Amino acid sequence: MEKTEEKKKYRLEHDSIGTKEVPADAYYGVQTLRASENFYITGLTMHPELINSVAQIKKAAAITNFEIGELDRRRTDAIVKACDEIISGKLHDQFIVDPIQGGAGTSLNMNANEVIANRALEILGEEKGNYFIVNPNDHVNYGQSTNDVFPSCGRMTALRLICLAQEQLRRLYDALQEKANEFDHVIKMGRTQLQDAVPIRLGQEFRAYSNAIMRDINRFENAKDEMSVLNLGGTAIGTGLNADVQYLHRVVKNISFISGLNLVQSYDLIDATQNLDGYVTVSGITKSCAVNLSKMSNDLRLMSSGPRTGFGEINLPAKQNGSSIMPGKINPVIPEVVNQVAFNIIGNDMTITMAAEAGQLELNAFEPIIFYNLFQSIETLTFAVKTLVDNCIVGITANEKHCRDLVDNSIGIVTAICPYVGYEKASLIAKEALAKNMRVRDLILRDKLIPEDQIDTILDPFTMTEPGILGKPEPPFR
Repeated sequence: MEKTEEKKKYRLEHDSIGTKEVPADAYYGVQTLRASENFYITGLTMHPELINSVAQIKKAAAITNFEIGELDRRRTDAIVKACDEIISGKLHDQFIVDPIQGGAGTSLNMNANEVIANRALEILGEEKGNYFIVNPNDHVNYGQSTNDVFPSCGRMTALRLICLAQEQLRRLYDALQEKANEFDHVIKMGRTQLQDAVPIRLGQEFRAYSNAIMRDINRFENAKDEMSVLNLGGTAIGTGLNADVQYLHRVVKNISFISGLNLVQSYDLIDATQNLDGYVTVSGITKSCAVNLSKMSNDLRLMSSGPRTGFGEINLPAKQNGSSIMPGKINPVIPEVVNQVAFNIIGNDMTITMAAEAGQLELNAFEPIIFYNLFQSIETLTFAVKTLVDNCIVGITANEKHCRDLVDNSIGIVTAICPYVGYEKASLIAKEALAKNMRVRDLILRDKLIPEDQIDTILDPFTMTEPGILGKPEPPFR
């Protein structure tokens, strides 16, 4: 009796390696189970958007094969219904293969084929594993290869993640623009190489950040173009072997309709199958954005440093205690986490670059690691931007008086008198002001270098922040 009960817990399936017991209630099959045992690398499973994308491809393939007479109505309907369930979020727990896997993505493709086949069998009232009725390879995978399915579902996933990243970047752009307007009147000292330079408005700094973010948004628009080109229909190496010519011409149109994405088929399927430079481009765009975010975060940490012994020009929202030993200490935790996300993205970019370079002849076998790192980069960037907006940018305030005091006591404003007294004389004034802890204005008045009725206009910090306000100065040494 116990032996009979034990047998019911499993079903026997076979592949080209041999026969293996598969849990009786599992929708995956023998090839998925072998992959799960072979590739326990991250301990994670495939990205849910990748699972949805591969299900949409399988649905499009089934519909296309029905349209051209290669798949009957009964099987087609069952396969489509199974795919729809996966797209709605069901059966994701049956996708058990690790994101990092050998075999150029075959494990994920077969995981999808087996889950869809077994669910289709169930829909038809058949037992799981009765692959004579609905076969993972002969029916679900008809006219396809891992080598066109896996790259295509990866591009579709990247495309969706890029759109989500753009949404958060637009929120960041808007938040920075609001701060640029709010702080437009706040005069502060600009710095180059961390040394006093010339005055700038705090709003101008935030506007510069927003312009950098807008460039990132536009670059991601180009990235979407890169990811919208599929090699679907090329099968094994881009020659379309085993795919009907009608299928070849219809399948990408069907996947576009099903997915709601604006997808096109590559004009050279061989090129699109073997060369992965598009992922390198997208990774580079993601890295560029991360670099901009990290530089901005560095600035926010510097400008908020203190509160009494640092720059102290702005206040970041207090989000949590900063120390287990120093009472009252608040750290810039949100910019810090953005920095760390950027460091990770930069590292991922190197991995993606090396994996794309490592392709050989008609196929690159390393798309799994590219997808793992690229999806992580885009997704963590998205979450980092969201927390930067919600938990930092919108709550920043300016220490306006302190900013102005730093400007008034700075040596940097001496730059404004160079056109009137010459560089050498201005240098001497700067040195004396620094040595004697005197104001530049007082030294200019003492030496009667500029008429008193002009000096307030010339040394007005606001006039130094916009070109052309003062007009053309009189040349020195008249």
